[in-house]
Amino acid sequence: MIFYFPQWQGSGTGKSMKDGAKMVLKYLNREVKTIPLSNKQLVKIANINGQDALLEQLDAFKQELKDVKPKKINTIGGDCGLEIIPVSYLASKYDNLGVIWFDAHADINLPEESPSHNFHGMPLRTLLGEGNNEFKSLLFKEINPSQIHYVGLRSIDKAEQARIEKDNIYAPLNSSPKNLIDTLNYKDITHLYIHFDVDCLDPKSYKNAYFNVNNGITTAQAEVYIKTLKENFEIVGTSILESVAKNDEELKPIKNIINLLFNA
Repeated sequence: MIFYFPQWQGSGTGKSMKDGAKMVLKYLNREVKTIPLSNKQLVKIANINGQDALLEQLDAFKQELKDVKPKKINTIGGDCGLEIIPVSYLASKYDNLGVIWFDAHADINLPEESPSHNFHGMPLRTLLGEGNNEFKSLLFKEINPSQIHYVGLRSIDKAEQARIEKDNIYAPLNSSPKNLIDTLNYKDITHLYIHFDVDCLDPKSYKNAYFNVNNGITTAQAEVYIKTLKENFEIVGTSILESVAKNDEELKPIKNIINLLFNA
């Protein structure tokens, strides 16, 4: 089931993500369930920008999943903060769910540690059951550090690095599809959620990410990763996030990635 959730408030100022999500929706041209956005003001509370708005719309996503009870979830977004809902839902359905986090950023800050105080840098820490209690209360189930696997990670805050090292979270500087698959097999993981923030890609391959970070993976490399994961595991959830492409031509470099993520 495809959900359209153009949440941007978790990024603070990234309203362009809303238009980016709309462009992906237009390209896919598929039936979707839309998660409504809140009209609440973006006020910083408990070190989180826009907390009230985020809690309202994330709860709407949670209630939708409780009602529909999908076996698989594909999400067009939006910022990375929305991931606490589908990932925790699928973790509650599938034991030892593997979470593949294609992202330039670690997204594993505590609210008080975050330089920006934007929630899109906090979802993995929340999913681990740490941080803000109101956001944690939205989880269907917490995940374990061993379930997290980064690809394309290269922009890490000091506190995030310490958290990654604490539990030896999978975050190699130079990974490969084979190394990732071997790691997943060693852990007896059979079901995967693929989080795809387009800033995992090098700007030379795709420049229409909300945050561009040099030295990322290429679109071709990303396609190989996704194809290989699909060949070896059951994919029960995917997302495409933080694109700001405004037209079909700007979106073109990642169309194959979108097809791989949203087609069985």
